Amino acid sequence: MSGWDKTLIGTSRCFLQVTGMISLLSMSKSTVLISGETGTGKELFARALHYSGERKGKPFVPVNCAALPDHLVENELFGHSKGAFTGALTDKPGLFHEADGGTLFLDEVNSLGMMVQSKLLRVLQDQELRPLGSTKSRTVDVKIIAATNTDLRYLVETRQFREDLFYRLNVLSVVLPPLRDRQEDILLLAGHFLKVYAKEFGRGAIVIGHSAKGKLMGYAWPGNVRELQGVMQRAVATASGEALEAQDLVLPESERPELAGPTMTLLSRGVISGDCNFQAMKAKVIKEFERAYLSELLSTHHGNISKAARAANKERRAFQRLLQKHRLDRRVFSAA
Repeated sequence: MSGWDKTLIGTSRCFLQVTGMISLLSMSKSTVLISGETGTGKELFARALHYSGERKGKPFVPVNCAALPDHLVENELFGHSKGAFTGALTDKPGLFHEADGGTLFLDEVNSLGMMVQSKLLRVLQDQELRPLGSTKSRTVDVKIIAATNTDLRYLVETRQFREDLFYRLNVLSVVLPPLRDRQEDILLLAGHFLKVYAKEFGRGAIVIGHSAKGKLMGYAWPGNVRELQGVMQRAVATASGEALEAQDLVLPESERPELAGPTMTLLSRGVISGDCNFQAMKAKVIKEFERAYLSELLSTHHGNISKAARAANKERRAFQRLLQKHRLDRRVFSAA
């Protein structure tokens, strides 16, 4: 098993579809654009592309474009020559130089200013860059993987992102699914983080209880895998029993009692957005209610479909169809 196999965890169809593209994307020298909501694991995916390709023995250099001040972005990416500005006492290679032969991962590439976008486009076109204050260009061999949590096509339409750069970045592309579309993976990921933090905090054997499973499965996870990781870290650090229960999991709705009622709860979880029409909003509310209700029933009855169906006053076959609709597996509720 390779290193990235251990970090990209999931068995859901939509997740396996994107991880199944890794071999193909890693073999190409073309740029790759990874899109997805915050917390979906874009950097992990980028690392998987690098370490499963021919550049795996070379540097993987990640840079969060949004974290760099505008006046420093160009210097950080391309470097500078001695005397380029006050205080530039020596030559300084940039991140492109550091990644030479390997991969440069540009996270939140949508945050780059227009001037830097123009220079980045030149590097992608010519595989050459010119450090600040230098009169000479340098050749670099770098595979670019860019990531965005914003629709770049919209930014192009609103003239916030260069169209020619977008097409250069979007040669190969992949969209990472949000956690709410990976229902089968929620408890699998929770179990992984449980083991990681149980070891970190010296907790020994600890399991996820039935009520905690129901709560985990019934939540929409707007912060995706990163939010789940934080919730599990906090739960393991603060829980006192040998099993995590619902009260050990601190989720936003339990911290905001002023938001009352099912609709406001869904709104606080990001399920309902202000631009939804009535029918779309109604469908989202019903979907989230059904998922949470079914998860709670399965948790209460320890995965016993017959008992859960009777409690819901539904025929067993109809109840099973609902479980299939929401991709809920009774087996994950059958044991603590």
